Amino acid sequence: MPPTTRRMSFPRVVIERDTDSEESSSEEEEEPQNFDHEVEVEVEVEVEEEEVIENEKEAKVLEDVKKKGKAPITISLKKVCKVCKQTGHEAGFKGATYIDCPMKPCYLCKMPGHTTMTCPHRVSMEHGVVPARKRSTRSPLDFVFERQIRTNVPKIKPAFVVPDQVDCAVIRYHSRRVTCLEFHPTNNHILLSGDKKGQLGVWDYDKVHEKTVYSNIHSCILNNMRFSPSNDGTLYAASSDGTISCTDLETGMSSALMNLNPDGWHGPSSWRMLYGMDVNADKSLVLVADNIGYLYMMDMRSHNKTGEEILIHKKGSKVVGLQCNPVQPELLLSCGNDHFARIWDMRKLEAQSSLVDLPHKRVVNAAYFSPRSGSKILTTAQDNRIRIWDSIFGNLESPSREIVHSHDFNRHLTPFRAEWDPKDPSESLAVIGRYISENYNGAALHPIDFIDTSTGQLVAQVMEPNITTISPVNKLHPRDNVMATGSSRSLFIWRTKDDSELVQEKDERKIILCGKSGKKPKGKFDCGSDDDSDNDTFSPKGKKSKSNKSEAKPSSYTLNKFKTKSTKSSK
Repeated sequence: MPPTTRRMSFPRVVIERDTDSEESSSEEEEEPQNFDHEVEVEVEVEVEEEEVIENEKEAKVLEDVKKKGKAPITISLKKVCKVCKQTGHEAGFKGATYIDCPMKPCYLCKMPGHTTMTCPHRVSMEHGVVPARKRSTRSPLDFVFERQIRTNVPKIKPAFVVPDQVDCAVIRYHSRRVTCLEFHPTNNHILLSGDKKGQLGVWDYDKVHEKTVYSNIHSCILNNMRFSPSNDGTLYAASSDGTISCTDLETGMSSALMNLNPDGWHGPSSWRMLYGMDVNADKSLVLVADNIGYLYMMDMRSHNKTGEEILIHKKGSKVVGLQCNPVQPELLLSCGNDHFARIWDMRKLEAQSSLVDLPHKRVVNAAYFSPRSGSKILTTAQDNRIRIWDSIFGNLESPSREIVHSHDFNRHLTPFRAEWDPKDPSESLAVIGRYISENYNGAALHPIDFIDTSTGQLVAQVMEPNITTISPVNKLHPRDNVMATGSSRSLFIWRTKDDSELVQEKDERKIILCGKSGKKPKGKFDCGSDDDSDNDTFSPKGKKSKSNKSEAKPSSYTLNKFKTKSTKSSK
């Protein structure tokens, strides 16, 4: 029997707009929405016979099919909300405006009855969500605290000093987003930075061009770093590759002091990553915590591990923060993904022996003791709340104050962390970047907020029109009126307006443009995208850098109050 050949025509596709869903879209926005419109598709397939079919049986089958006929296949795809996955409306960000989902509570304060744009907590108000209340504790510890520790805090609150003007910057300094910042303990002009690739940057922002990047220290995310209390040229760092490194900043020589993955990669279930880190100078210990809830201690003198690992948080949850109390180093503060921040006594450190458990509704990104008295605790959680616990000797069942703030986002971003101002004698000023953007002359900018934790008021919001990326990593200088910001792959130094003008008169500031592109910036400095395509996990297939010490050759631009019209200059 000779073969039978058929030729089918292409399907005819009819596209029709869903008028009902278009009418239910937001009428307040004048510009067209950028959401994915799903349409109704009607497909009809017509089969034409162009050749004579010799087989009678096949001809009968075709005739039966033609007599019966086939109904067209209709696929109905309507607009789907990205938040609640229901049809008939849309929600999400459009530039600086967040369109709320009517089926969900406010994105900012997580409470129903209003939208994000009309949220009463869009700008931090006095008392935040929960007003501060007078503690009625009469314990002996509270009496000792008031007599010996509280006396170091002045009764009259001095004026806050806010660095609000960009003084110098390094654009595309790192190859991945910045994850942590640290000022040098003795040299006021040295800033250290770590990135997602594990690189360590050393930048002298007073001379601007003196910068170095060490790429051989870690193979993935550098999460935390601390200076040695006995040698300011030695830096300890904890990374997601499961190692603690000890680096000589002058030579760049680094050695791994602890490795939790000596056998290499055997899958994500067995891989251990180090997150939280701090140094206890009194006991000469380096404290680190991993991604499954365990605490490790290493002796700084012998560079050996001491004792056994201790489970300090729920097994299987990350411990992202560790800090020893600045006044009483025996007290250890930890926080993690199990929705708790915990206070421990290092003299009897055992599993399930925490002194106090501070509950939160979601993941706790950071927890810090106040820098002078160590009597307050500042925590940042993923439920858009900054919590203040006034006295570690008082009633800690609930926070003294909760402040609503927009930082509920950490995918492809370094988590937001509210940090104290170490120079503030009143221990009430905190700084944190903001996720929800503000419309600044048509541009969507993400400001950096300075908040008075004693009242919940927004002291200042600083922003720069040329910085269009989110700034989650912010560090205030312990001695100078300077703030360092890590925004995507770039570093920025902020000063007060008066100090910045004095510095510019003394020595002309520079903007350094690193990376592959050496062209002159047009309008805005390309700081790189905040959206990293790779996940925050260790990749065993990644290639390590061959060079032990790499120093970028920048092209420099004159900084005239951070204007976009820069003139090219020679180094």
